[in-house]
Amino acid sequence: MKKQQDAAPKLYTLCILVEDTPGVLSQVSRLFSRKGYNIESIVSGATDKPGITRISIELIADGLTIGQIAAQCRKLLPVKAVKILDEDTCIRREIAFIKVRAADREARDGVIQIVNIFRAKVIDMDKETMTIWVFGAQSKNTALIGMLEDFGILEIAKTGTIAIERGRSTIYDDSKLKEEYTYGKNVL
Repeated sequence: MKKQQDAAPKLYTLCILVEDTPGVLSQVSRLFSRKGYNIESIVSGATDKPGITRISIELIADGLTIGQIAAQCRKLLPVKAVKILDEDTCIRREIAFIKVRAADREARDGVIQIVNIFRAKVIDMDKETMTIWVFGAQSKNTALIGMLEDFGILEIAKTGTIAIERGRSTIYDDSKLKEEYTYGKNVL
């Protein structure tokens, strides 16, 4: 029964720690395009360790495919760690800026009410538009965008999804994986 569950495609987040060197993001993303995997979202940023960058990549895959992708990522020289997170074991969030029409007081009041319900914020406003900032799960952000469509959305800018595992587990934990990453890399 477990094999049937692994066969069904679902959303995974692949967290990858890499050396902070020029071209490393390009090298990782090229691996996905060469293998024909579609990236739903990709985000990179600093970590608590100097010289190390964390890349979060979202993709829809089955259990076997995500394992193969992780194995391919581990083979890249600048990669220090790879962790597969699924929807059930991690916290996933994104940021969105949404610019909407708000030409009169009634429209502005309506936007503000909706923004407050979603715990978002108005971060810019002029006589004809309002820009909203929202941070949350993709479903929350999508729902807010749906509510604001009636006012007329002028522009949306969204980040990709960032993710971290729930509980005490971290990407640094598994000592077996740490050995696997360094094995052979120091030989070259």
